[in-house]
Amino acid sequence: MVSSSSSDFKVPVINMEDLKPGTESWEATSHKVRRALEEYGFFMAVFGGFSQEMKKQVFDALKPLFHLPMETKMKNTSDKPFHGYQGPFTISPLYESFSIECAQTYHNVQTFSNLMWPSPGDDHQNFTKTIHPYARLVSQLENMVMKMVFESYGVGKYYESFHESMTSLLKVIKYRPPKANETNLGAAVHTDKPFLTILNQNQVGGLEVLINDAADEWVKVELFPSSFVVMATDPFMAWSNGRVRSPPHRVIMTGQEDRYSIALSTFKNGVVEIPEEFIDDEHPRRFKPFDHFKFLESFAKNPVYLDERSLISYCGV
Repeated sequence: MVSSSSSDFKVPVINMEDLKPGTESWEATSHKVRRALEEYGFFMAVFGGFSQEMKKQVFDALKPLFHLPMETKMKNTSDKPFHGYQGPFTISPLYESFSIECAQTYHNVQTFSNLMWPSPGDDHQNFTKTIHPYARLVSQLENMVMKMVFESYGVGKYYESFHESMTSLLKVIKYRPPKANETNLGAAVHTDKPFLTILNQNQVGGLEVLINDAADEWVKVELFPSSFVVMATDPFMAWSNGRVRSPPHRVIMTGQEDRYSIALSTFKNGVVEIPEEFIDDEHPRRFKPFDHFKFLESFAKNPVYLDERSLISYCGV
């Protein structure tokens, strides 16, 4: 059993509501976002439009998926690494997940629902009408966060072309409670491999983030209504030439309730490269340019390291 640790650390909370580009409030918030990602690698974003009622609807819509027969679950396939249905694994027996590419597009969610529920009914209808608007909402938040980061670093001129080259993946995840003599580790300590991850979870907690490597200090992340966890990743760290932190995190299961979470992640189609503005005598290049999906393929074949060392060994200078 892995012990859950706690800390007096307060997770940064940033209000992202009612902000318009070019205003003083936008600029001030942009600096807060950048500082949180540099210092901690994550923060909680308060974002309008995500009510307690919507949150309940989203997580209610997820549950029937995990009661489907395994042969149905396995139809959620993809030739891309870490896409499609996954789990349970020998090292993560509590975990299973489904994935939908570009879920902010209605057709993609409907296609997934048709695959899982060939005969339309309440589960099919509830999933499609709930998950699609959720994905659109979170995509707006992702767009805002990335635009703020680019502008705060003074590389806003690259934002539009960079963002147009991104694709997204919506992953819905269930962690069941451990049985007797089973590990309570829902997800082992790792850093993320997409470019940015925006996460939400039901009332069953479990997400913990390492905030102090030297002291092995962990913080439990507990969300409140209208909030999301925004988390940086290894490729994001590489793009920033090491300025942004990619935080190690884990999921520890306590109690006897299932934990559900939903994560929207983005990926770069093509090469991730450090902007030349980030490289100087004080900040020499730390990473060579790399193709994001080729890195994922390499990591999937040989996951020696689950943390940032996987990317450092792949393209570090």
